[in-house]
Amino acid sequence: MVAFAPFMTPFLRKLLGMNWVLVLVMYGLLIFGVFMIESAARHLSIGSELMSKHGSAGVYYAWMQKWWIVAGSVVYFGAALIDYRWIRWLGIPFYVVSLGLMLMAMQQDDKVHRLVLGGFSFQPAQLGISSGILLIAWLVQDLPKLHRWFAAPFIRIGMIGVLAAIPFLIVMKMGDMGSALVWIPVSIVALLIGGAPFRYMSFMALIAAGMLPLMYFVALPLVSERGPERIDVWLRMAQGKEVDISGAAYALHNVSMAVGKAGWKGIGWKSNDVNSLHEKGFIPRDTAHNDYIFAVIAEELGFRGSLLLITAFALLMIQGLFIAFYSRDVSGRLLAALVVALFFAHVFESIGMCVLLMPITGIPLPLVSYSGTFVVICMFLLGLVQSVWVHRHDRPAVADE
Repeated sequence: MVAFAPFMTPFLRKLLGMNWVLVLVMYGLLIFGVFMIESAARHLSIGSELMSKHGSAGVYYAWMQKWWIVAGSVVYFGAALIDYRWIRWLGIPFYVVSLGLMLMAMQQDDKVHRLVLGGFSFQPAQLGISSGILLIAWLVQDLPKLHRWFAAPFIRIGMIGVLAAIPFLIVMKMGDMGSALVWIPVSIVALLIGGAPFRYMSFMALIAAGMLPLMYFVALPLVSERGPERIDVWLRMAQGKEVDISGAAYALHNVSMAVGKAGWKGIGWKSNDVNSLHEKGFIPRDTAHNDYIFAVIAEELGFRGSLLLITAFALLMIQGLFIAFYSRDVSGRLLAALVVALFFAHVFESIGMCVLLMPITGIPLPLVSYSGTFVVICMFLLGLVQSVWVHRHDRPAVADE
């Protein structure tokens, strides 16, 4: 490859210089997700015309996921091959538009606050966090160049806090506790990478710990009707106390049972075993292919399939941290680290709620769950991480130094 370097075009040099471990793991998870969506959604009801065309709801949703992956692939390679220092200028318009869409979604009579624009249905809360990552990565590096006052730790902390708090509060008001909680690890990582002193971080941690009772008993009931109940059920189950498994604890009990009884091998992909909780409908069928897909994976593929999935996610995130380490500037380091924080939060919440580590929060498993536009957003963010790697040797412009 070195011998042919003089004959390579810049495009070809970028393409061959990609982190192909990241690419292969990402597509491995996407392909795995297509197969699991077909199994998880096979009991859903769809129109007779779609049923006659595809044969089952599972095949239909798997087919739809393939088209989302195709769209995401275009976005991924576009983001990867364009220098991220140009893409980050989208931060402000992307952030403002996302807030506007979230406010519009609050006015909709929809339980999950979706918007339908141009025939596409999506949750704007997912756009909010990706735009926040872009904006934070840009401002933390470039604002101090305007005036040294912006480099002060207190100002950086305040800026990151405001940028995260606005969408966090809007999403909490929507009642989407899962998407709101993702902001917490993302904000912590932004503060750490952004250079917040340890004494400031320690002080904020103590204040947050002291405010937890106030937030739980006063603030949470105001912004989420089901939030306190879900946390209470989760705490009672974690302590082995009696809960109503036909009521509030129905989903949490059944998905954890599906994971716990799977054993090493599981019951097999698309199995119609009489002992399958998914086959019987105990795993909520409307959300089995997105929020509860890990329960289906664990039941059908067992511990070995679950371990393989978690290992793939770990490899993906380790590659992201590796890329952050070799970034050419603070902006690239923040982009890669914040995307890793986002993926970690989603994976931990999505899997954690199926094994009683977390309360039910209703959050998709990245790249694996059927989640429409969220797949494209995840691939766009991973494309930005890839761009940090591809352009790590490029000398920044004078304005960026």
